[in-house]
Amino acid sequence: MPSRRALLALPASLAGLPPLARPALAQGTPQPRSASPWPSRPVRLVVPFAAGGSTDVSARMLAPRMQALLGQPIVIENRAGAGGTLGSDAVAKAAPDGHTFLMGTISTHVLAVGLYRERLPYDPERDFAAVAATVLVPICITVHPSLGVATLAEFIALLKANPGKYSYGTGGAGGSAHIAAVSFLNAIGAEATHIPYRGSAPMLNDLVAGQVAVGFDTPALIAQHHRSGALRCLAIATDEHSTLMPEVPTAAEAGLPGYKAYSWFGVFAPAGTPAPIVQAMNRAVRAAVLEPATAQRLREMELPPLPQDSPAGFAAFLKSELALWVPLVRASGATAD
Repeated sequence: MPSRRALLALPASLAGLPPLARPALAQGTPQPRSASPWPSRPVRLVVPFAAGGSTDVSARMLAPRMQALLGQPIVIENRAGAGGTLGSDAVAKAAPDGHTFLMGTISTHVLAVGLYRERLPYDPERDFAAVAATVLVPICITVHPSLGVATLAEFIALLKANPGKYSYGTGGAGGSAHIAAVSFLNAIGAEATHIPYRGSAPMLNDLVAGQVAVGFDTPALIAQHHRSGALRCLAIATDEHSTLMPEVPTAAEAGLPGYKAYSWFGVFAPAGTPAPIVQAMNRAVRAAVLEPATAQRLREMELPPLPQDSPAGFAAFLKSELALWVPLVRASGATAD
């Protein structure tokens, strides 16, 4: 499994990427043959999860800079359902004219292959054009204080002593948090009941209210509630500490070596979208991700940039993630609820 440090090591060529001037991109972008100048109308960016989660927040942070560069509004459309596959399928079937894109994730383009198998209505490689990687997202294990546990070891002991008694929430069946939870339970040999929500925000609401005992999600979503004492984050499932909650141990430090879980986001277009449009959108997305003020805000939310700087590089990264995660998902026995 790639280490988070390796994933985050931006090449020098990316660090020096110049900002894209709006006139250059809006007027000088190579146009597909027999097509109107692109973009000729607002560009739709589909987020296949509910508003308020990390995927949605990152898309909305990038949209203003992309909009300025492209010269057309970026319209964020939330189409949640089925672990992100509902909105993803809609984009796969959209007209490949450069006016519809998807903010895809490891859930929609990797984990879903193992979870849905022949029921997945699209092929992540065949039905999409990889446009641009955006950010990496660590997963953390969080409990409600009413459980009375202060460490990961105490939590594991509680689960083992009470098989099936406790429930855990995630932002949706088949998402990265769901697989993180299944992998965790398999690793410790315990049972718990999965409660899938239509997005991270509604899951967090119930977790804070104590309606669900355990949550698997991102540090950005959990941090303020951990600091206030409303929730207790027990471990970060990556090799490095959270910048938002530096006192929280990694899973390895907490006694569960080898356990890692993360997500990533990236922009995809329907297959058949003209290459000049894909390249131009790549430049706009990458310029937005690496714009200093936006990059700083993303890092403060524990959403550091991914290093793949080209459509080809992002496509190769997707292929490597499919080879890494799909066998693990299938071996875990996890299925889409």
